[in-house]
Amino acid sequence: MTAERDADGGGTGEAAADRPDTGDDDTPAADRPDAGDDDTDTMRGRAGESRVKLWLLLRADRIVVAGVLTFLVFAATVAIAAGISPSLAGKVEAKDPIETLFSAMITAIVTGATLVVTIGQLVLTQENGPLGDQRDRMDGSLAVRDSVAALLGSPAPTDPAAFLDALLGAASDRADALRESVRDRGADGSGEADRRDEPALREDVDGLASSVGESADAVRDRLNGARFGSFDVVFAALDFPYGREISRAERVAADHGESLTADERDLLGDLTEALSLFGPAREHVKTLYFQWALIDLSRLILYAAVPALVVAGAMVAVVDVGTFPGRTLGFDHLTLVVAAAFAVTLLPFSLFVSYVLRVLTLAKRTLAIGPLVLRDTE
Repeated sequence: MTAERDADGGGTGEAAADRPDTGDDDTPAADRPDAGDDDTDTMRGRAGESRVKLWLLLRADRIVVAGVLTFLVFAATVAIAAGISPSLAGKVEAKDPIETLFSAMITAIVTGATLVVTIGQLVLTQENGPLGDQRDRMDGSLAVRDSVAALLGSPAPTDPAAFLDALLGAASDRADALRESVRDRGADGSGEADRRDEPALREDVDGLASSVGESADAVRDRLNGARFGSFDVVFAALDFPYGREISRAERVAADHGESLTADERDLLGDLTEALSLFGPAREHVKTLYFQWALIDLSRLILYAAVPALVVAGAMVAVVDVGTFPGRTLGFDHLTLVVAAAFAVTLLPFSLFVSYVLRVLTLAKRTLAIGPLVLRDTE
C-alpha cells in the first residue's frame, strides 16, 4: 500500500492495471459537478475526490472563484459586524477601527503586490540563461520531436493539443493493429492459434487495446478544439492513464513475449514508446501552463491592487460615522460600506488563492511520472 491517496502521478500503475475496465465518461469529469459517478478511468475517479471539489479546485474559472471568495468575505463581515453589540457605528464613535483596519490593508496590499516580482522571477529564471543552455534546450526539444515524427511517420504538430492528440492516436492505432494481428492468427493456416497460451494472450492484448482505445478516444474528443492557456489542454490530458497502460504493455511483453511474432513485438514496442512519449509531453505542456498561469496571476494582482489601494485610502481619509447614515434591510449603511471596502481590498489575495489552489492541486495530481502509484491501493 502506498502512502497518499490524493496524489495521482503519471498513471495508475500496475495495481490499477489489475482492475477491470469500466469505461470512460466522454464529458470532462469536473465540467459537471452534479453529474454521475461513472468515471473511474478519469482523474477524479482515480483520485477518489468529489466532482464538486475538483470542479472548484481545477475546472472553475479562476476569476469567478476569486469573486466568490470576495463575496463570502463581504457576507461574513456583514454578519459578524451586525451580530456584535455595540454596532460598528457605535465603535467608530468611540474609536476609529476603520482607520486602523484600512491602514493595515494599505500596507498589506503594497507588500502583497511585491509578490508579483517573486512570481516573475520564478518564471524568468527558467527562460533566462547563457547561449549554451538555450542551445541545449533547443536540442532536447528537437530530439523529442524527431522521436515523435519517427513514430507518427510525419512531422510532429506544433500545437500542444494537436501534439498530444497525435501521440494518443499513434498509441490507439498500434494497440488496434496488435489486437487485429493476434486475432487473425491461424487464419492463414500457420497454426499459431494452437498454442496453449493463445487464449490468455488474446485476452490480455484485447484488454490492453480496449483500454488504450477507449481512454485515448475520450481524451482526444476533449482535446479537439482545445486552446492552450485556457486549462482545457492540461485538464483533458490528465484523464489519460498512460502509466497504467505502460504497465499493461510491459506485462503483455513479459508474459507472452515468446508467443508474439516479430511484427507483433514491434507493434507492442511502438505502443509502449507512444505511451512513454505521452508522459513527458504532458509534463512539458503542464509546465508551460504553470508559467502561463503565473504570468496571468501577476498581471491580475497588479490590476486589482490599484483599485484596492484607492478604496483603502478613501476609507482612511474620508469615511467616518456620519458619512453613510441610515439603514437598509436592517443593516447600517456604514457596516455595508466597510464590509464591501474590506472585501475589495482583499481581492488581490483572493486572486492569489484561486490560482494557487489550481496550481498546487494540479502539481499534487502529477507528482510522479511513469507507472507509479502515489495513493492507497489494495
